[in-house]
Amino acid sequence: MKHVAVLMGGWSAERPVSLNSGLQCADALEAAGYRVTRVDVDRDIAETLSKLKPDVAFNALHGRFGEDGAIQGVLEILGVPYTHSGVLASALAMRKDLAKVVLKAAGIPVAHGVVVDRHDAGRAHALEPPYVLKPVNEGSSFGVVIVRAGRAHPPQEVGRDDWPYGDRLLAEKYVAGKELTCAVIGDRVLDIIEILPVSEAFYGYDAKYAKGGSRHILPAELKPNIYHKVQDFTLRAHRALGCRGVSRADFRFDESAGDAGELVCLEVNTQPGMTETSLVPEMAAYAGYSFGDLVAWMVEDASCDR
Repeated sequence: MKHVAVLMGGWSAERPVSLNSGLQCADALEAAGYRVTRVDVDRDIAETLSKLKPDVAFNALHGRFGEDGAIQGVLEILGVPYTHSGVLASALAMRKDLAKVVLKAAGIPVAHGVVVDRHDAGRAHALEPPYVLKPVNEGSSFGVVIVRAGRAHPPQEVGRDDWPYGDRLLAEKYVAGKELTCAVIGDRVLDIIEILPVSEAFYGYDAKYAKGGSRHILPAELKPNIYHKVQDFTLRAHRALGCRGVSRADFRFDESAGDAGELVCLEVNTQPGMTETSLVPEMAAYAGYSFGDLVAWMVEDASCDR
């Protein structure tokens, strides 16, 4: 019986989501017959794991230090096999500005964007509105600001003294239209979900995690050529960044932009949420994986040197 340490919590802005993901994954792994230890990660994690000596670390951390290569480096040093992507892919995907360079080089369309200091972005428009400002290395839509067309003044909130999301922001052209997401399990690309936020203007934190916060259309209602493009770009992004295990790519598709429409990849998530409202478990279920099957596959796929 494999001993699995489920790593959750941590100290990033996404701690509550990680705790939810981790507890659900731990329960499913126990039901599947694994010996499970639930670990709320703190800065003594190396010592904790050295004492536990698990066979596998199931990484259910989200956000900084959990999906940016930091915990992956600790696990490599300790020699503990782990789930999801390795050090380089995790760090690269988390840095949205650098990931865009790799995706573009791989022939995957991305929105035009520039990196700006948050104080500068609060004093003058970084791009011609409409555009989106987002921290270069946060997840779960933390710190995302949409600057609508016709807005005269730049967003003042990014320049506040209590802004908690770092000084470097990515300013991107706003792409209207459908919010799409697609995932990869191993080398298998799954079907596509269209996300319809119920009350928010975009797929923000509440739409992601609150029950009833969004409606999902699976499979997404797209023309076959667009459907295949999204799946192709998802798998290519997974491979270009060097991802392993499970990853999820998010897209925008504007049907009204020209004859073919405009399709762009927004980002790749190497630590997709594993909560009851999360997207990857829903796509996996549509492909025939129960939640227990999914987390067990991830444990059996775990390794070092990822």
